[in-house]
Amino acid sequence: MTDTASSTIASSLTAPDWRRALPSVDRLLDHPTLRALAEQYGQRLCTRVARDTLTALRQSPRAPGLDEAALARQVSENLLRFVAPNARAVFNLTGTVIHTNLGRALLSEPAIDAMAQVARYPVALEYDIASGGRGDRDDLIEALICELTGAEAATVVNNNAAAVVLTLGALGAGREAIVSRGELIEIGGAFRMPDIMAAAGCRLREVGTTNRTHPKDYREAINEETGLLIKVHTSNYAIEGFTRAVDEADMAEIAHAAGLPLVVDLGSGALTDLSRLGLPYETQPSDAIAAGADVVTFSGDKLLGGPQAGIIAGKREFIERIKRHPLKRALRLDKLVLAALEATLKHYRDDDHPAHSLPTLRLLTREADLIQAAGERVLAGITTLPAGYRAHLAPCMSQLGSGSLPVDRLPSTALVLESSAPRREAREQALKRLECACRELSRPIIGRIRESALWLDLRCLAVNDEQLLAESLTTALAAAEAPT
Repeated sequence: MTDTASSTIASSLTAPDWRRALPSVDRLLDHPTLRALAEQYGQRLCTRVARDTLTALRQSPRAPGLDEAALARQVSENLLRFVAPNARAVFNLTGTVIHTNLGRALLSEPAIDAMAQVARYPVALEYDIASGGRGDRDDLIEALICELTGAEAATVVNNNAAAVVLTLGALGAGREAIVSRGELIEIGGAFRMPDIMAAAGCRLREVGTTNRTHPKDYREAINEETGLLIKVHTSNYAIEGFTRAVDEADMAEIAHAAGLPLVVDLGSGALTDLSRLGLPYETQPSDAIAAGADVVTFSGDKLLGGPQAGIIAGKREFIERIKRHPLKRALRLDKLVLAALEATLKHYRDDDHPAHSLPTLRLLTREADLIQAAGERVLAGITTLPAGYRAHLAPCMSQLGSGSLPVDRLPSTALVLESSAPRREAREQALKRLECACRELSRPIIGRIRESALWLDLRCLAVNDEQLLAESLTTALAAAEAPT
């Protein structure tokens, strides 16, 4: 590119037709920066982004004041944003470990490797290698689920809501499903248990009151229209005080005396005794099955620490009915999720300490002094703290999240960033600029605003990400320094 071609367009910007001074697409693409990008990403894509960038500039009401080198950088930035995946990695510093909006459980390395393996090669998904005939994809994980839960049979679908819909549709469609009023839960996105029952074709029959339900409430509600009894684990809230609930064993006795199945929706499925890890005890599927539940449903991507899945385990006669339901095929898992789920379940079967192997359990059991030490390293790594901002460490409490043990908290440490502006309005504006700058990073930093500060809970920060976080915060603070 000649000196004339690379000269600034600033001298032409005062003319009424300043847009004509913008370079052509071909001329801009001849810049060394964009020639290098074209070799990496292809001429077609670079041409598209360059054309879109110039079009946007021409539509601007005022002259941009950029030379061609700056234009090339802008095209380069636009291209990198364009090719970046929409499902972007973020720093989860919200204080919620199993965060629905941030993807819930992190997978173990063996689970990730298993997904890559089946993605790369053909896999015996519904092919029985021993017989050479058609197989059942549930065979990949059924034996593992049964061994870990004590169930006779099992099947899997794409999430626990689907598991509940499918189970109710297969076992109670056209009939009444009896449930305690205190268990008519609403989960994220205004998804309510009564709506799930209606979608499954069941007629809701409420018994008891919000805070107290007795065995006689179930017995008196059973009639010739009853299809099943269902117990729903209130995983995202807790009712305390003057309360009473009927446990699985008593409900199973009531249901079986009437010749009805008992379905237990656990929501978050724990496959290990969490109390041994220093966490509050969470009902396990094996507990419900041992108590007499005929079918138990639970999630794969919460406390279990695996991929998104809805696991249905229980007595063979009911699992077979569920598998024959027409919706089963529509809700089935693909080979990637099945591979990750199998690898996750094998941690519980084979590892001496699953909490060491599964990232979610590892984060939940992370020691407070290790989090504090991580905070000190990150704070020391922030190379520039602009005037008007303060940073310090403070104790905080993390939560498990996604409806798991809703009232329990875990001691943690947060990096707290706040404005030192004298006026409250100025402090709030500075905080908003900083929070926005954190979200605009190539790897966004997601925290929470409270007490007029940005709190970054460090429980979920990986050790090998500490330096990157410090560098990213330095960048965000610099971007937030001046009002936009």
